[in-house]
Amino acid sequence: MKRILSGVLAGAMLLALCACGGDSSAPAETTAAGTDAPAETTPAEASTELNIYMWQQYISDELIANFEEENNCTVNLSYMSDNADAITKLTAGGGQEYDLIMTCDAYMESLIAGGYVEKLDLTQIPNSSNINEAYWTAKDYCVPYLMNYIYIVYNTETCPIDITCYNDLIDPALKGQISTIDGARNLFPIALIALGYDPNSTEESEIAEAYEWLVKFNENVVAYGAAEQNLTNGTASVALTYDGNTSWAMSEMGENNTLVVADPFDDAVQLGFDLYVIPTGAQHTDLAYKFLNYICDPEAMAKNLEEYPYSCPNDAAVAAAPESYRNDPARNFSYKENVFFQEDVGEALTIYNDYYQKLKVGQ
Repeated sequence: MKRILSGVLAGAMLLALCACGGDSSAPAETTAAGTDAPAETTPAEASTELNIYMWQQYISDELIANFEEENNCTVNLSYMSDNADAITKLTAGGGQEYDLIMTCDAYMESLIAGGYVEKLDLTQIPNSSNINEAYWTAKDYCVPYLMNYIYIVYNTETCPIDITCYNDLIDPALKGQISTIDGARNLFPIALIALGYDPNSTEESEIAEAYEWLVKFNENVVAYGAAEQNLTNGTASVALTYDGNTSWAMSEMGENNTLVVADPFDDAVQLGFDLYVIPTGAQHTDLAYKFLNYICDPEAMAKNLEEYPYSCPNDAAVAAAPESYRNDPARNFSYKENVFFQEDVGEALTIYNDYYQKLKVGQ
């Protein structure tokens, strides 16, 4: 993420305290000048376009096509390359371009404080009752889409050691063996946990120690990203990745699968959420609400999970999903309660980003 992002989000709290917003309960139409009679209003026309900004290859074409057909509309999808893109859109008046933007749980506090997202009327999203209460983040402002465990998977035939904790990842025996996800707020928490610290620490001394741990980790990394390909083609024997990517890799290997999720595992793993929000000033909120309700429909989401087999916060959709999803070995591990969540670290994000840039350039 660009360094400027931290300034934007840190400033969100200040904006919340200083800015004078309009009264959301004020009438949409003002009275005619010089009279006490209300101006005539006309019913709003139903929107025919829905503009969404999200991750690429993360929702099925069939789901989108069915929604378009049922609502006589066109869905325009635009894609981000990382979470910083979504934050930049939201803080720069995203409602002028988009009706729904995907973000993650780590930034919700600042986005709400800055007034960058609309408060939701959940009565317009009745299917949201299917989402497990334990998986809501800022319930009045976002709808969880999918969630993912970030854990370790390895090849039992080619990995030279058994892995039971994060410190195993800096074992010299794994030099050139690890494929890993990227991002400061994904990598630093595992180092902090390995060192015995809070994964959302705001102490620079602890973040600096985590940086030194990650320097050792980097020596064992052969590739960033594309964990499923790196595992299946033998480039890597270990991956720090998402459960959905592990599912694809195991499926690709088929009957010859020798991949296992590291279990037992002594350390907490990250459980992250991808969330849809309506940006402030969105132009087509009627369709946005319909879409949010549609993705919470059990049958629609169950079909989506066949193509994108990530963990799902929608209990009814999981129950409706095929047995192959519910019994997926990528989600068969014993420590699902031993998790942590990304929290908004405020101004400390600058510290993370500074050390992350040093890590990436090999300083």
